This record gives sequence, C-alpha cells and structure tokens, in this order.
Amino acid sequence: MIEFQHVFKSYGRGRNILADVNFRITAGEFAFVSGPSGAGKSTLLKLVGGLETASRGSIQVNGQRLDQLPARARPYLRRAVGVILQDTHLLYDRTALANVMLPLLVAGLPTRTAGARARAALDKVGLSGKEELSPIELSGGEQQRLAIARAIVNRPAILIADEPTANLDHGNAQRIMNVFRDFNRVGVTTLISSHDTELMAGYANRVLLLPEPGRFQDSHPIAATAGASA
Repeated sequence: MIEFQHVFKSYGRGRNILADVNFRITAGEFAFVSGPSGAGKSTLLKLVGGLETASRGSIQVNGQRLDQLPARARPYLRRAVGVILQDTHLLYDRTALANVMLPLLVAGLPTRTAGARARAALDKVGLSGKEELSPIELSGGEQQRLAIARAIVNRPAILIADEPTANLDHGNAQRIMNVFRDFNRVGVTTLISSHDTELMAGYANRVLLLPEPGRFQDSHPIAATAGASA
C-alpha cells in the first residue's frame, strides 16, 4: 500500500531532511510517524501524498510508483489519498458544506451528488447541522473535523494526517482520533504524524520513528522499546 525504498529528501544543496528511509505499510494498517521537530515527519507525509517528490529512492503508494508518475496523473493519486495538513487550508469565504463539496466538484461530480456525499461526510465527523456555517464560526476541533470530512469525502484508500491533534485539548484530540479509528476499522490505511506518546499508545500498533536525519526505526508494536533498524 505504501512502500519507501532508500528514500532521501533534501532541498537544494541543503542537508537531507530524510536519509535512506525504508518501510512498508500494508493495506488496513494504522501507523504513526513520530520524532522531534525537524526530523522530517511532515516531509514524509507530503511524499506519501504526492505533494513533494523524493530526491532519491523509490516510493510506491496504492500500487503507483510516484517517481514514475507523470504530472497529469498526480491529481488522480490524490483522490485515493486523503490528506490533512497542520494548516487545514479551509476556505473561509465558503460554508462548511461548500468546503467539503469542492473536491467532488473538481472531480466532475454533479452538484446534487456532491452535496449528498459532503453531508454524509460531515455527519461522520460529527458536524451534522453545521453545514451552513463558515469555518471561522467553528471551534479549533471542529475545523480539524471539517478538514477530515473534506479529506475523506472522495472515499480514499489511504488517510494521512500531520499532527491533527496539535494544540487541541484532550477531549477534542480524542474525538478526532476516534474519527480516524472508525475509518481505519472499515479498511482505510491510516498514517498520522505525532509526538504524543500517550496518544500513540492508545491508537497505533506501529510507529515509524524519525529521531534525526540519517536514522530510522520501525516499531512493531508500539510497546517495543526499540524497533528493527530499516
């Protein structure tokens, strides 16, 4: 489902953000990417989502070799991968419903079909009844759930999220994680970056650890004190 083979990522002539990263995530797994700030967690997720390209190495996502994927095919890949970044990139001049409908309209679905699917996605994340509100009228936790609804409305096979519970209180963090768990239970492969060990212990069965560029550990399960070197 997701496979990195000897992946390096640098920007310009700078140091490697990721160095010789190797791992494989099979369909239906729920895994975390962990490590300190600057270790490359966000970069790794952007590589999975096709938002960045590797400097070296091979990346396969949902049966596609990303380094061999032509630019015209990348939008189709992104329909199979739901992406939630730290900056939710919500459109504040549109309603919550319109934000979630947008990926479907871009994909060419009729407005009526897009609206029905968007309402179902909002209901799944607990935002039913708030369809006509602007994102600015929602709380921080509700905005995160709105971003999740937009990410899952295309019914992706893979869901990735970059620190989705950062700066949220414990209750909102648990609500958001429960949404991810529910989708994972119906077969959606889930990969989340976090540095919250308590959160990971409660939800993941695997952690990809990026302690610093040039080092990588893969823990099966999270309870292991040290994973196998990749």
